[in-house]
Amino acid sequence: MRVEIVAVGTELLLGQIPDTNSQWLGEQLAAHGIASQFHQHVGDNHERILLVFRTALARSDAVIVCGGLGPTQDDITRAALAEVMNVPLERHEEIVEQIRSMFSSRGRSMPENNLLQADVPRGATIIPQTRGTAPGLICAVGQKVVYAVPGVPYEMTDMFERAILPDLVARQAAAGTTSVITSRVLRTWGASESALAEAVAPRFDELVDDDRVTIAFLASGIEGIKVRLTARGDDASHATSLLVHEESLVRALIEERLGDIIFGVDDQTMEDVIAAQLLERDLTLAVAESVTGGLIASRLVGVVGASKWFRGGVVSYASEVKFDLLKVPVGPVVSAVAAEAMASGVRALLHADVGLSVTGVAGPEEQDGQPAGTVFVGLSFGETLQHAALRLPGDRPLVRAYSAISSLDVLRRALIASS
Repeated sequence: MRVEIVAVGTELLLGQIPDTNSQWLGEQLAAHGIASQFHQHVGDNHERILLVFRTALARSDAVIVCGGLGPTQDDITRAALAEVMNVPLERHEEIVEQIRSMFSSRGRSMPENNLLQADVPRGATIIPQTRGTAPGLICAVGQKVVYAVPGVPYEMTDMFERAILPDLVARQAAAGTTSVITSRVLRTWGASESALAEAVAPRFDELVDDDRVTIAFLASGIEGIKVRLTARGDDASHATSLLVHEESLVRALIEERLGDIIFGVDDQTMEDVIAAQLLERDLTLAVAESVTGGLIASRLVGVVGASKWFRGGVVSYASEVKFDLLKVPVGPVVSAVAAEAMASGVRALLHADVGLSVTGVAGPEEQDGQPAGTVFVGLSFGETLQHAALRLPGDRPLVRAYSAISSLDVLRRALIASS
């Protein structure tokens, strides 16, 4: 069964509000093995809404429409549905009374405009409203179906769970197309989207004629590139088996061509992974930050239980703080020597097992003869004192954000190498 999602509202096209409804619906449909192949946005215009509805019905088995069921003049979803169904709108007095009682319970009188919400295309099934004034609709169009729900998220989610999902599952079972969809996201840092695509290209070629498994890339800015693997199986066991096999193949291709750039899966952050590594080895961490100004420490303390392994941090922004507090040799502070000394100094100062540091130039001006984007990461761990030199792109905020996650990635790789 193919389901299409249509979000109605000019405010969506203007970017005044984000379309979280379509995202949520897509996730819910996938979780129940229902394919959502198209999402559309359309403004509050009768002719364009008609075009979108007819397009959706031509290529999909079911359509979920969000929005346009309110009481104002621009809420025209009901009228457009009636025209698509080639039936008149009929006013349902029981809906009128329900809306009126909702207003009465709040000590208010119902405006006449709310009568519009009681107009229902002839033959449609009503989804009773429990959280707002607008009822939802289930409209049969030949062998296909359109579900119309309010655009208010908490009203939409209630109607989807209470009425739409059970109806879709029943229709899918009747058609004998029941399946289960499951996904896994591989999170990477240190490679471009094009490099990842090139690394995985051989597997893409093998999947051309296989619609059971898909691979997609999602650039996530300062959180790296995500590789989403999705598998569709006859049941949960089959889908999981397909996904596990696919993950093994894709991981092997990425690691062979790009090295250890996969740092986590699904919702794992870089700091989540580091926390697990430190806890497993009973290690503590201290950080010294210059260019990032506390961003690294902020990320680390966002992990539940960080006090078990994070000793603290020093924001040594001024050169004198580096010299006096962290015992950095007097000289250029944007350098490998300074980064290593900062790492060693903060480790000793805070009595930690591991010291991590970062110093660099956020820009726009250069510093110590180094251009903007130049960053040095220092690491003091065991008997080892090392550094990494980075050249990072972007403006001042981006360089600082990239510096934070890049420094954590240096630590992650060092912990793996020493295990």
